[in-house]
Amino acid sequence: MIRLGLAQINATVGDIDGNTRRILEALASARHLGVQIVAFPELATTGYPPDDLLLKPDFVRANLAAVGEVTGATSALAAVVGFVDAPRPDRPELIYNAAAVLCDGQRVGTYHKRRLPNYGVFDEKRYFQQGRHCPVFAFGDAPVGVTICEDIWFPGGPPALLAWAGALLLININASPYHAGKWQEREAMLTARARAYAAVVAYVNLVGGQDELVFDGTSVVIGHDGRVLARGAQFIEDLVVCDVDLEAVRRARAGAAATRGRPAAAGRLDESSATAAPPATESREAGLSTSPEDDTLPTPVVVLAPLPSPVPPTPAQPHIAQPLPAVEEVYRALELGLRDYVGKNGFRDVVLGLSGGVDSALVATLAVDALGSEHVHAAFMPSPYTSRESRRLVGDVAARLGLRTVDIGIGEIFQAFLDALAPVFVGRQPDVAEENIQARIRGTLLMALSNKFGWLLLATGNKSEYSCGYATLYGDMAGGFALLKDVPKTLVYELARWRNRQGEVIPEEILRRPPTAELRPGQLDTDSLPPYEVLDPILKLYVEADVAPEEIVARGYDRDTVARVVRMVDRNEYKRRQAPPGVKITPKAFGRDRRLPITNRYRGGLERPP
Repeated sequence: MIRLGLAQINATVGDIDGNTRRILEALASARHLGVQIVAFPELATTGYPPDDLLLKPDFVRANLAAVGEVTGATSALAAVVGFVDAPRPDRPELIYNAAAVLCDGQRVGTYHKRRLPNYGVFDEKRYFQQGRHCPVFAFGDAPVGVTICEDIWFPGGPPALLAWAGALLLININASPYHAGKWQEREAMLTARARAYAAVVAYVNLVGGQDELVFDGTSVVIGHDGRVLARGAQFIEDLVVCDVDLEAVRRARAGAAATRGRPAAAGRLDESSATAAPPATESREAGLSTSPEDDTLPTPVVVLAPLPSPVPPTPAQPHIAQPLPAVEEVYRALELGLRDYVGKNGFRDVVLGLSGGVDSALVATLAVDALGSEHVHAAFMPSPYTSRESRRLVGDVAARLGLRTVDIGIGEIFQAFLDALAPVFVGRQPDVAEENIQARIRGTLLMALSNKFGWLLLATGNKSEYSCGYATLYGDMAGGFALLKDVPKTLVYELARWRNRQGEVIPEEILRRPPTAELRPGQLDTDSLPPYEVLDPILKLYVEADVAPEEIVARGYDRDTVARVVRMVDRNEYKRRQAPPGVKITPKAFGRDRRLPITNRYRGGLERPP
């Protein structure tokens, strides 16, 4: 029996001193709870992802110094800490995404990540060398394998090698970015690995916001039989403590082998059985249902002294946190992403434009929940087309949220623009050019408030609008952070309704009124876009799933509508490239996830209207 701890900390990229303090505090808490091995997330010293900071030798050296400081604080326990390793002083550019294995004040080993992801938001092959060895760390009779994030996401490979070499506990350290429902994908995968390798799988994940990314924590320990033994909370720092019975794992492996009339090959700690993976036929006989893929390098066993502290006599009471309902999960991700973006970038207050619509009302609500009403400022900027209804609803939202609004009418400013442009626009009817002038006036005024008072400007556009270009450059797209950038309009309404069930802050009238930008008399969003309940499923297929337009039509969507939507998406890449960052909550967000050329004539085979 060993007592395991998973420390899901909120690290900040580049804040090596602050991250080190968090690690040291978690070590002290783990020691107080009798933890014998505590694991920290991937690149815990540097924060994730450090991107081109990794090209700075002084940054890497500072991270190595932090590992030295943490090592000295591991008296009477062991720790697994993610860091950047640079093992060759003569080649400082050769760096590894690594896990330091520390015990009782000594660094007893290092694991280098084998599988370097290079898709979606990941770009690890740009920076890191690939690891080549998978040592088992045998703390007396407690054989432990260590891997990093991507190493465990596919069958075979490092975790299978470690199990074959005798590891009964597989610790996997992670910085796994959030998208809606991802915790379920992870647990299903981890359960499959635990059962396949007949090992306890301990998965520790980062928590917190980093630019567009949010890390949700949800660290988990899965028993060799696939049962959840402990689970950390979502979106908050947590220390998950769990007693792990390695003898039960050993017995299960031996029993499986005996039932099949074969020796329990997995579970031995002698070097001869650890140097190569048995064939797949032997894997089934030994109680391991999956053999390593094509990883045939030696898997050494590092024989160490027993863990320095005994298992406490009183059993740990593992907490199995219940995952949040689906819509609340997204809400909490947005809330955390905003809070950390504001705080980690040195802001205290935010400002946004309130229009009387659902998007700005939801952003204001999220900002108040994340930061407190005293740190949220709003501006109402009516034009000649702004309705009395909008004015009333803005006042209602502000009152419910405890906000004081600034009222800056733009009618005279708008007229001044029209007068200045009249000689140039002579003979042309008013169109989107005049509409966008209003949005740009508002963007300019909001940026003036931001500059004058040091408030971060929040853009309020949603993913449906950004996808189709139904947003104005230097207007409603202006800002430092676009909180709803990855939130489709239909989900905006779901989030607003969920939040109202916790206490109504968004007037029901806002949720019922047809969406409108109010940039011309009687304007509705459906003048320019298909209804959102039609638009959003098409966007999900085309933008997030990369489904070809013809296939979207084959799935039952109107051909002309699909062609129209695809054309809008494709022609507005240049706008999205200039948009502020926003929280990723879908499997494929604009920005790091989806990287298309601006100049692009590929049309996907579907004839499109002009």
